Amino acid sequence: SIVPQENMLDRLKEKGIETIGIGKIHDIFAGKGLSKSITTKGNTDGITKILEQLELDFNGLCFVNLVDFDMLYGHRNDVLGYAKALEEFDNALPKIIDKLNEQDTLIITADHGCDPNFKGTDHSREYVPMILFSKSKNAENLGTIDSFAYISKFIESEF
Repeated sequence: SIVPQENMLDRLKEKGIETIGIGKIHDIFAGKGLSKSITTKGNTDGITKILEQLELDFNGLCFVNLVDFDMLYGHRNDVLGYAKALEEFDNALPKIIDKLNEQDTLIITADHGCDPNFKGTDHSREYVPMILFSKSKNAENLGTIDSFAYISKFIESEF
């Protein structure tokens, strides 16, 4: 059987940093490295859980998966559903940003492409976006990054 290896969540948790998984994060990481796991019933519920978590005083990483983009719309070639879900998330962003503290960083990305207009229902191969936002840092274009390792390196430097 496959034994899950140490991951960034494990390293953060070992340092005493709270690691919160919202959505299917628990399933993706086999529960490893999470100090708290919150299940959701789709994107709308996930957005609600993000806003609820931001009301709490915690120092750590809140890792969220909004599964509907992938499961309901991307793999089902539902362009209209994907667009509506994206609009819902866009409308929630000002509320999320408003609840961030000066030292918080919001990272928005995806683990793979899942273009709902792609001819098949498999993962598509386009680049995925990565947006980092902080109230206390200046904007910077990071260009095209070759690896998700950048996110881990960034998180490790923050903690």
